[in-house]
Amino acid sequence: MDYKILFTAFITLFLAELADKTQLTVLALSASSKNPLLVFLGASLALIVSTLLAVLLGSALQKILPVRILHIIAGVIFIVVGGLLLVRNLR
Repeated sequence: MDYKILFTAFITLFLAELADKTQLTVLALSASSKNPLLVFLGASLALIVSTLLAVLLGSALQKILPVRILHIIAGVIFIVVGGLLLVRNLR
């Protein structure tokens, strides 16, 4: 097993999720819930399923497109989303 890939994926996702809107939503749900364990299980399942979809899509795309192109596409998507958020918030 390549622990470097495992560690990199864990740290990258962990740091990206800290204090983002999803985590803040789960925090609010947990605070207002009478059963925070169910909030934890639901949020964990949602993250697992969305990550599974991303892995499957990335794996399929990698067979069609070179990794360099995938990185460029991901970068462009981040820039577009960031630009849209910036424009929306500057209005």
